[in-house]
Amino acid sequence: MLFSILLLIHFLAFVTYLIHLALLWPTKGAAPRGKAGLILGVILLLTGALLVWISYPHINYYKVVPKTLAFLVVTLINIRFGERDLSKAAYFGLFGLTISAGCIAIFH
Repeated sequence: MLFSILLLIHFLAFVTYLIHLALLWPTKGAAPRGKAGLILGVILLLTGALLVWISYPHINYYKVVPKTLAFLVVTLINIRFGERDLSKAAYFGLFGLTISAGCIAIFH
């Protein structure tokens, strides 16, 4: 039951982050950004870590490792730009990594 609740929270945070990026689409990231990305990132990190902890030792490393690396790159991009507007390359990088992480999660 706890696993299902955490997975639902993780999924909702992911979808909300994807919507957050999609709302920036017309400006390709050149719009003002708030703390929503940071909050959603922390939620994704915590729920992801808890899901791995609950599942241990039966973990799909072929999914966890690439998603963790993608999350690390997203974090580095967000740290690099901070409160400033994203460049087009950074925006498309964030969007691509987010979609890739979702694809890794749903495909076997």
